[in-house]
Amino acid sequence: MNQAGFISSFIESYFIALGVLLGGALIGGIAAFLTGQPALTVISRLSSSLRIWAIVAAIGGTFDPIYEFEKGIFDGQTKDIFKQILLILSALGGAQTGALLIEWFTQEFISS
Repeated sequence: MNQAGFISSFIESYFIALGVLLGGALIGGIAAFLTGQPALTVISRLSSSLRIWAIVAAIGGTFDPIYEFEKGIFDGQTKDIFKQILLILSALGGAQTGALLIEWFTQEFISS
């Protein structure tokens, strides 16, 4: 993976995780509204349970990252390990940003 390819993958990883979390929680909130459940509470709950799936979707959801770690460890290509760690951190950042936006939107953290 060349430098330009890595940078685009890094940015895509962030926004895929962000989109999966926001889209999943908000569409789930619509379903909750249609079924008579408290929509904002369901959105908040979904946001916390979708984080790991947003990260998995952002890094590809396959064994490619594991293969890259293996290649980095056994073939001595530490650059590949570092790139995979950065991609995972980018996905974590996107998921955290989405969860923070949902928290601000739902205001479930405010206690009376």
